[in-house]
Amino acid sequence: MIDNMNTKTGTHDPAPRGLHEHPAWRLTFLIASKALEWITILLMVALTVVVIVAVLARLAGESFSWYDEVAAIMLAWITYYGSALAALYRRHIGFDTVLLKLPRGFRLIALLLGEGLVLLFFVLMARAGFQVLEVLEGDRLVSLTWVPVQFTQSVIPIGAILFIFCQFLSLPGYWRSTMNGISLEHAEIEEEVETELHKNKDRV
Repeated sequence: MIDNMNTKTGTHDPAPRGLHEHPAWRLTFLIASKALEWITILLMVALTVVVIVAVLARLAGESFSWYDEVAAIMLAWITYYGSALAALYRRHIGFDTVLLKLPRGFRLIALLLGEGLVLLFFVLMARAGFQVLEVLEGDRLVSLTWVPVQFTQSVIPIGAILFIFCQFLSLPGYWRSTMNGISLEHAEIEEEVETELHKNKDRV
């Protein structure tokens, strides 16, 4: 752990100073962000196309036997990859007001405890996902018998590993903000308010 002196308060700052600003770290963050964004967007577009085609087919008196199964799988994929993207930007629902009200030492303990529990959960989830894949070996989809169920369910361990990776990538910035008493939720709200005010200033 890096221990840095905060010149304003005269106290030590345990947050890793400048780690999230390192060029290699920022490049990795950018690549992960763009990759997850494109994966999520492509899945959403594909799901939209599948739904539209299926609706048009039903209006024409036809019905695809694979529609319900494939649409449900694609929705699950969007959820897993989208959750990893949200973890990268710390956009999951949270409540950090109480955390920021804690004394600095207790705040650090609470932060580490929270991060540890989240990571433990997804480690267990990844492990369970791999076990599920072993059980499903040889199984095929009911409507598309050429598609292995292992392929459709591989998103469970992959999604868990991606979440862990994104959680680690976003940790330095989150750590620094939290230890400096900066709320990510309030910053996001203020940014949205400022954007709306900028949009509507000409209308007033």
